[in-house]
Amino acid sequence: MNIVVLTPDKEVFQGPINSVKVPGIGGQFQILKGHAPLVSALTEGEVSITKQNGERMTFGINQGFIEVLRNEVSLLVTGVAD
Repeated sequence: MNIVVLTPDKEVFQGPINSVKVPGIGGQFQILKGHAPLVSALTEGEVSITKQNGERMTFGINQGFIEVLRNEVSLLVTGVAD
């Protein structure tokens, strides 16, 4: 599964991952390989990405959107903080 994380200013991360946890409007949820197509709004909270090598990457966001389609994940977010 691949992900691209974008802010209005820059690309934060792009590459292969095992999973991503995001702060959805209705609560936190996780995306794994083979997830059904999805578009969802995101709220303030923490995004946690587990890369294919097992390394974990976390950062805070203010808001955004996630799209999942055929094992391709796009995160469009604002307010990224390490």
